Amino acid sequence: MHEPKKKKNYTKKEALIKIAAYCAYQERNHQEVRSKLFSYGLDPDEVDEIIIQLSGEKLLDEERYAKSYVRGKYSLKRWGRRKILQGLKAQGISDYCIRQGMKEIDPEVYDENLKYLLEKKARTEKEKNPMLRKQKLAYYLMSKGYENDLIQDALKNQES
Repeated sequence: MHEPKKKKNYTKKEALIKIAAYCAYQERNHQEVRSKLFSYGLDPDEVDEIIIQLSGEKLLDEERYAKSYVRGKYSLKRWGRRKILQGLKAQGISDYCIRQGMKEIDPEVYDENLKYLLEKKARTEKEKNPMLRKQKLAYYLMSKGYENDLIQDALKNQES
């Protein structure tokens, strides 16, 4: 049997170098960075000091993170506003940063994403009963985070 791997404890200086590289690699939020720093064996005061320093050096920026998150989720994963909002709230992002991030959504692209997902799902949906079929398509789009009124409009447009 092998010994469980011991966690290395870093000095504040070592942790700062390591976490700066972590933040430079991709956008991070305060929550991710905070838990990573605690995993390095730092105490709460050191963690707070490093987070303040990273924010001051613009390596850590919640607003920039929120914008990046929104762009990625709506353009690559084609998520709807509700799912994106939930994701940001779950990460403890401030309401201000969430509002700024949500401005990244282009309404035209958003509508195209909704239509694309609807058409894609409609091609694979095996349900023949028109009412049940419509309901299943609506549930699918809701699970992707789209608003009910937009879903209903898209379903009506699909029928015509």
